[in-house]
Amino acid sequence: MEEQPMKYDTPALVFDIVKKWNRARASVMTLRHGPVLTPVFMPVGTKGTIKGLTPDQMGDESMDCQILLGNTYHLSSKPGAQTVADFGGLHKFMQWDRNILTDSGGFQMVSLLDLAEITENGVVFQHPADGSTLVLRPEDSIHYQNLIGADIIMALDDVVHSCTDDDTRFTEATHRTVRWLDRCIAAHARKDEQNLFAIVQGGLDVSEGGLRDQCLQAFLDRDAKIPGYAIGGLAGGEDKGSFWRVVERCTRKLPENKPRYVMGVGYPLDIVVCTALGADMYDCVYPSRTGRFGTAMVPWGLLKLKSSECKDDERPIDPNCQCETCKHYSRAALYQLCKKEALGASLVTRHNLYYMIHFMRDMRMSIIEGRFDSYVKEFMKNYFPKGDYPQWCVEALHVAGIDLK
Repeated sequence: MEEQPMKYDTPALVFDIVKKWNRARASVMTLRHGPVLTPVFMPVGTKGTIKGLTPDQMGDESMDCQILLGNTYHLSSKPGAQTVADFGGLHKFMQWDRNILTDSGGFQMVSLLDLAEITENGVVFQHPADGSTLVLRPEDSIHYQNLIGADIIMALDDVVHSCTDDDTRFTEATHRTVRWLDRCIAAHARKDEQNLFAIVQGGLDVSEGGLRDQCLQAFLDRDAKIPGYAIGGLAGGEDKGSFWRVVERCTRKLPENKPRYVMGVGYPLDIVVCTALGADMYDCVYPSRTGRFGTAMVPWGLLKLKSSECKDDERPIDPNCQCETCKHYSRAALYQLCKKEALGASLVTRHNLYYMIHFMRDMRMSIIEGRFDSYVKEFMKNYFPKGDYPQWCVEALHVAGIDLK
């Protein structure tokens, strides 16, 4: 089989694979607002802000976040895509000079299903607050994203909850996603500045010639028009065996020289497995949301700072962490702040996002240095000190060339 090129180069995106360990990849993705080192976790700023943190805190030397997310549905509702454009785009609106990815609004078909009417033409949303309607056709989603001005924009896809028991609906959504992609490509007016990623759908069907394969093949037929790919329709509560098999099927068939983004994934364990299978990009509200509720992410799992065990504990969240929270605050101080003060939510969110960004950097370095398998085994030992690894992890990592037994 002819070896695929390792570099993709366009005016809006350069994707260069620096090193591989089996299927895991360490790459540099260069966009309009600078380089992004992958694998990468992208914090979610749904309405143009990370709750409780400033753009300066996200981009400072300590955190060094290179890309974050905004959401087209929410930004188009309030303040409005045209308002954002009038400020010079989302980068200027939120005072962020690094990269941004915007979701198409498709996920809201799941999260706001009771308020959405889905047809071949597009989606009509009813705003939960005032009852106003927002029409989101593929052309509208792209127009709004062109106005918002993110570096990576997503095609509008027909999203079905992964646990839905309706094969007919999955088939309809898979083929509609392809038709909508064609409409998104035709509507995209800023191809030299913004990268339109396609989103692979198809439910949990990874059979030969099944729905995922059908969607993948349709996208591969359009590969010349697609700078990057996302794997959608997951992280909805499906069983982990199905989850990893979908990721494995998609990463195996997607082009080697373009970025691969698993949408909605933010648990470190899931990210390690997906990276081993060949994925590059991830996003999730989990690290920031769990931080706002007073739970810190640590190499051995989670630390609940509202627990009485932290009440008199003078140690930082993690003695080995170099984030600003761990440098200056004890668990005891955070115990009080998380119970009574908004500052507590901000401090733990800052720690969690630092943890995620640097967890990804450490994993990337292990790929570059040729020790990714050792890194994964050490990670798993920290998470599961008794060696009781989930069977789905054992199976997925075995396929990726890492034997935990």
